[in-house]
Amino acid sequence: MIALALIFSYVEARIPNFFAFPGMKLGITNIVVLMALYKMGNVPALLINFLRIGLVAMLFGGVYSFAYSFVGGMLSCVVMILLKQLAGLRPVTVSIAGGVAHNIGQIVTAMVLMNTAGIGWYLCVLWFTGMLSGTLIGFLGYELNRRLPDRLFEGGKKK
Repeated sequence: MIALALIFSYVEARIPNFFAFPGMKLGITNIVVLMALYKMGNVPALLINFLRIGLVAMLFGGVYSFAYSFVGGMLSCVVMILLKQLAGLRPVTVSIAGGVAHNIGQIVTAMVLMNTAGIGWYLCVLWFTGMLSGTLIGFLGYELNRRLPDRLFEGGKKK
C-alpha cells in the first residue's frame, strides 16, 4: 500500500498544474489511505499515510513540502478516522471531510511558516476544491474497496 501511495504521489506530481486555483491537487494518494482505512483499519491507515508523507518529502520534496504534507495529511487522516468511527459515515462523506481537513492543515501551516494570517482567505477556495476532489476520491475509493477482494489487504487488520 505504501508503494502504491508513492506511485500515486509521483504520478500526481507529474500532472501539470492545469487547475484555476494554485495549490489545488486531485489528492489521488488519498485513495490508498481511504482504502487502508476501510479495509485494514485505523492504525495501518495512519502508518501508511505517515510513511508515504516522509518518503515523498525525501524523494520529491524537502522540509517545507514535508511540513505542509505532514500537517495536512495527518489532520486529514485523523478527521477521516474520527468520522468513520464516531459517526459511521460513508466513504464518500469521510473523503470529502478529509479533503477539506487537508486544506485547512496546509493553510494553517502556511500561516505559521509565513507568519501571516493574510492567506487565510484562500481557505474559501480550497474548501470548494477540497470538496470536489474529496468527492471524486471518495467515489473511487468506495468502488475500489467494494470490488477488490479482502485477501489483498490481509497484511493489515480490519478494525
